[in-house]
Amino acid sequence: MNTASKVGLLGVLGNIFLFLIKFFIGIKSKSQAMIADSINSATDIFASLMTLIGSKISSVPNDEDHNFGHGKAEYIFSMLISISMMLLSAKIFYDSLLSIFNNNKIIFSKTLIIICVITILTKISLYFYSKIINKTNNLLIKANMIDHRNDVILTSFTLVAIILSKFNIFWFDGVVGMGIGISILISSLNIFYESYNVLMDEAIDVDSKDLILSLLRDNKHIKRIGTLYSVPIGNKYIIVLTIYVDGKMSTNKSHNIADKMSEEITNAIDKIESVIIHVEPYNKKK
Repeated sequence: MNTASKVGLLGVLGNIFLFLIKFFIGIKSKSQAMIADSINSATDIFASLMTLIGSKISSVPNDEDHNFGHGKAEYIFSMLISISMMLLSAKIFYDSLLSIFNNNKIIFSKTLIIICVITILTKISLYFYSKIINKTNNLLIKANMIDHRNDVILTSFTLVAIILSKFNIFWFDGVVGMGIGISILISSLNIFYESYNVLMDEAIDVDSKDLILSLLRDNKHIKRIGTLYSVPIGNKYIIVLTIYVDGKMSTNKSHNIADKMSEEITNAIDKIESVIIHVEPYNKKK
């Protein structure tokens, strides 16, 4: 089982547990913040399932039909996660707004506080586990990390709303619910934007490109640098570039230079999967 699959599986199990206890207690106590929190856990279950499926597909190696592998599946499933989060954020915001206008009152109980504490501790554990294990900056794991971090913050506000209800301050519960809806929307938009950029073949960042060019310029045998393209595959890139060398140089030597530069660039930048270098003869007249 790969890293993303482990994170996804733990997320599914943890969020099912949290969803069940938060939903039933939220309904019983009439806490809109707790109900919103439970719906947030339901989206987390879906996100974790998408992480499991997406990581399984994206880890499939390249084949004759998919020459660059299946890495983009990670971003397709991340986009599905973000769209589902957008829809649910609108529902949470609307229901919470209604609870304020209708002056809904929470039935205070110590059970609500205990559930908030359990949720916070569980999400903190899942967040740090995901952060430690995510050595390759996998977007699916990153999406889950953001989810866990946001849940800690949002459930903390839910806890404050429950405590305030003890003193007959009920409006804050609806405000927290609206805040949860807005927070989910912002997170979903960020995930959508990042996924969209990769699926639309966004070029590698400027700093990485400058480093590649710098490494090429340091090689005294390279007379000129031609085109440089980058293709995202999953969370890494394939670089395709052209270099010009002395036309009198032997084919064997020019290819050795290309191989050396390919290895040097790949070792220098972690986000690069491989480098394809075309070698052309240098013509001073051009």
